[in-house]
Amino acid sequence: MDIFNMLLQGFWVSVIPGNLLACIIGVIIGTLVGILPGIDTVSTIALLLPFSYGMDSTAALIMFAGIYYGSKYGGSTTSILINVPGEAASVVTCLDGYPMAQKGRAGAALSVSAIGSFVAGTIGIVGLTLLAPPLAKAALAFGPPEYFAISLVGLIFLSKLTGTSTLKSALMAAIGVMLSTVGLDSMSGISRFSFGIDELDRGFDLSILAMGIFGIGEILSTMTQINTATDIPLVKFKDLYPTREEWRRSIAPMFRGGVVGFLVGLLPGPAATISSYLSYALEKKCSKNPDEFGYGAIEGVAGPEAANNSAISATMIPLLSLGLPFCGATAILLSGFMIHGITPGPALITEQPALFWGLIASMYIGNVLLLIINLPLIGIFVQLLKTPLHILMPMVTVLTLTGAYSINNSMFDLIWVVIFGILGFLLRRTGFEPSPLLIGLVLGSGLERGLTQGLIICNGSIWAMITRPISATILSLGVIALFYNVVRWFTKINCAEKKVNC
Repeated sequence: MDIFNMLLQGFWVSVIPGNLLACIIGVIIGTLVGILPGIDTVSTIALLLPFSYGMDSTAALIMFAGIYYGSKYGGSTTSILINVPGEAASVVTCLDGYPMAQKGRAGAALSVSAIGSFVAGTIGIVGLTLLAPPLAKAALAFGPPEYFAISLVGLIFLSKLTGTSTLKSALMAAIGVMLSTVGLDSMSGISRFSFGIDELDRGFDLSILAMGIFGIGEILSTMTQINTATDIPLVKFKDLYPTREEWRRSIAPMFRGGVVGFLVGLLPGPAATISSYLSYALEKKCSKNPDEFGYGAIEGVAGPEAANNSAISATMIPLLSLGLPFCGATAILLSGFMIHGITPGPALITEQPALFWGLIASMYIGNVLLLIINLPLIGIFVQLLKTPLHILMPMVTVLTLTGAYSINNSMFDLIWVVIFGILGFLLRRTGFEPSPLLIGLVLGSGLERGLTQGLIICNGSIWAMITRPISATILSLGVIALFYNVVRWFTKINCAEKKVNC
């Protein structure tokens, strides 16, 4: 009841004209950030930090939060329409969203994506409202051995995400893990695989790799195709209605994605990206038509889009309740708190309840605003993408390169974006799906850090490390999944041999 009353007071704070206007501006900027490839959420908030000095602290933080969760709504638009993800969390949406657009179901994919984002976003915000303290404590119970187990099992689960062969996916994931080892070792400070190039000491940035492989790579693929001017489908309001069958297949993935995203969001790392991949793998396992994945399965849009939005709300739990940012975006949000003289943490709820609950309530309002922006007004945003390709693609290229440069203000990053873009283009041409490479890079650093720190905690004993209760439970799930896949593989081979012999 106390929570309800405090939340009610938060709504009074959030509907103050200045705060409500900040919420509207935040979600619109967030949607544009998500739609336009190459514009990163972190860099956008960082660029706007100086402009917030003159704002009321509550309004400024409401605006930054709106940009943060709003970007996840818009990220699916370009993924579905032109196969260029607005951000890393929307990469997996390309796998089935773009094929749906090619089949003339772009409106349904956009609609399911927006509604799934709203449903899961609401699930995440309700969880943030009710369960922040106990769930944050549960996340803190995880140590390095547990994160090592999660990363290892994650690679097992995520190595077969796409319609390509398991061997190709595993090879891409392995290359991603290898790339994650480039740069300064977090424990010893020793430079590894940098070949004397100082810029390589900070390793490969996830955003740079994603912009290159998925942004520039897709642009090169598009520009080398014949008659690509009609690739952006026309989306009318009536096209946004999914069919009854599409609704039936989407509802369960929306809720499953909301739960998956919320749980993953409690863990350190790029939760939105990881949760979207996990949700995709889960939906592929649960689907009665797994062969459709990669060719326009509606579940492959509904689940991941729901997951990445729910994860965003969950990542706010450790930030607001403990003052701990678990990803780059919440780290820059923490900077927003600090420059306004506010320290997130347990004292925030008691010392500044109006700000805390006003921020939470604004997320409910922003979630509704985003549903309005991304459904009835989707046509307006789609017009941004109706520009002819010979004009649009150079603009997207400039935006991508600008976004890449703004992350670290480094020309070296631009070179890597181009290199990764060419690599992404060649991978597509040779039948390799680059998504496992990205997830390998994401999980690789956590895998290594969890292993080295876990061995230190366990006095060098790998046995002590993997037999901790939580680690053992997680690793057991991985072994069961691996055993299941091996048995299934042998079963398929035996069935194929029997058919040949018959």
